[in-house]
Amino acid sequence: MLKTETAWPRLTLDEWLPTQLTLHRWTQIVGKTRLAFAPMQNHWWQVVLYVNDRGLTTSPIPFNGRTFDVSFDFVDHRLVTLTSDGDERSIPLAPQSVASFYREYMSMLRSLDIDVHLFGKPVEVVDATPFEKDTAHAAYEADAAHRCWRILLNSDRVFRAFRGKFLGKSSPSHFWWGGFDLACTRFSGRRGPEYTGQIPNCPDYVMKEAYSHECISAGWWPGSADFPVKAASF
Repeated sequence: MLKTETAWPRLTLDEWLPTQLTLHRWTQIVGKTRLAFAPMQNHWWQVVLYVNDRGLTTSPIPFNGRTFDVSFDFVDHRLVTLTSDGDERSIPLAPQSVASFYREYMSMLRSLDIDVHLFGKPVEVVDATPFEKDTAHAAYEADAAHRCWRILLNSDRVFRAFRGKFLGKSSPSHFWWGGFDLACTRFSGRRGPEYTGQIPNCPDYVMKEAYSHECISAGWWPGSADFPVKAASF
């Protein structure tokens, strides 16, 4: 396989849709943990995930005088939690329902003395079945998840270069678990018009804060069954 084919593998929505729908909800469960503990930042930047050299990570999350991070490892296919006091736990990334993943994840956090209350429903998707009751989404194809991460990894590299050329306010290159997309956003510094759009199962105040100021985003997403753009797209 050519190096370019390894870096930018084929990924069509129809060939991995069941995995994408499941993984989308898994990333929301982990992302909502950051939302529960991380101090508020403008435009909700504190809730995002970041691309790293094995998958996606929360980065350190503050909790009771220590920190922890949660990472999706798409190389060895594990979900790994590390704490600043030296503890580590993991659960395998393998075919299982969202409900099962949710139970295992919460149990893993409790084993580390991390007690978290999450809003237990997905956002920005049409089917908002509560995590603890979702047995319909249960697919995980390791190769497809790995290919998605390879594209995210190289898209992140592109967006970091893009960001570095701009002297004004810009977001990091970060992964939005609500929309399941990677984005880098530039701001003009001016207030924006009030957001009036509609996002499925997402409160208005969330989007109004996200778009409180004029901005333009560059991004990549793998497509979605819920929206008109179903192909992987920049």
